[in-house]
Amino acid sequence: MTRAISVISALNGARILVTRPAAQAEKLCNLIEQHGGVPIRFPTLEIVQTQPDPDLLAQAAASDWLIFTSSNAVDFAIKAFGGKMPALRTFKVAAVGAATATALRQSGWPVDCVPASDFSSEGLLAEPDLQTIAGMRCMIVRGVGGREKLAESLRSRGAEAVYLEVYSRRQPSADRENLRADIALGRLDAVTITSVEALQNLLAMLDAESTVLLKSILLVVMSERIGQAAENFGFKQIAVSEQPTDAAILETLTTLLNGENSGRSN
Repeated sequence: MTRAISVISALNGARILVTRPAAQAEKLCNLIEQHGGVPIRFPTLEIVQTQPDPDLLAQAAASDWLIFTSSNAVDFAIKAFGGKMPALRTFKVAAVGAATATALRQSGWPVDCVPASDFSSEGLLAEPDLQTIAGMRCMIVRGVGGREKLAESLRSRGAEAVYLEVYSRRQPSADRENLRADIALGRLDAVTITSVEALQNLLAMLDAESTVLLKSILLVVMSERIGQAAENFGFKQIAVSEQPTDAAILETLTTLLNGENSGRSN
């Protein structure tokens, strides 16, 4: 895997597959277009609202910590709470990453804890505020079936950790013929992936021949964990962005597609 660091430069017409959910893809697509690239929209995840347990919703205000794992968690939690978050502020609020923290603040909530740079469960768990939490009740607001790392670690520190699952992810229906043609004819210069599940779905949505060809195309991912999964799947060119943000993904794309690679590789 390669970690790239460079000043942003033009994409020179590069065709880049964007696999984010449709509602969240436009910022990255716009950045690609603004820098001379051609985004190919192909969502491999669809985000849908779930109906959380009413008892859990009622317990939110009684928690010591509400921990949000994504901006989706913020958006769908607001819907679950009837359009606004609980008014009683007796708890603290944590966000796994910068985008999640921004979504919370835009909703009128102060954020008490967010990682400075490592926007992940591991980064949040390293924050001083979450070291001494024995006896505290932590409600993790997330999608159905997320990682267990956060809850397991909080419990190991003596906290009570419960989930409030406010959305679910599923593989969308999509016209795959254009993508198969792009892959077969070598019309893709790079693929962007923002979660392991998105990568799994992309592979599941393609035929065997397309999958073999796909694994030779430059793959830009948002974390080492996703990069390791891609390596296990057999991808040959994997780049990890410096941060899990659209701007960092763009920087990695422009660096590598202009042949300005620097950093480490596996």
